[in-house]
Amino acid sequence: MIRVIFAPEAWREFEEAERYYNRQAPRLGDEFRAEIKSALPRIQAWPLSCPVERGDIRRLTLSRFPYKLLYSVENDHIYVIAIAHQHRKPEYWIDQGSGQ
Repeated sequence: MIRVIFAPEAWREFEEAERYYNRQAPRLGDEFRAEIKSALPRIQAWPLSCPVERGDIRRLTLSRFPYKLLYSVENDHIYVIAIAHQHRKPEYWIDQGSGQ
């Protein structure tokens, strides 16, 4: 299965969101983590199935939380560029680019 690599910024977004949700309710951050974790095998198995967000960046929208995974499909891996909140600064991630 193709590996997934997170941009450092995407990993920070993930951790910040997880902490935020854990402050909101017990185990809610754990549920956020579980939803992210369950999304990864989907993009690994069918990397081109998610809609294009911009250029060659694709998005997988989470079902329970208002976030989307923005990623590019590289030669030998999937590169997660951002875990973006859908209602805050919607296109902030564009300058982060793709690759590494």
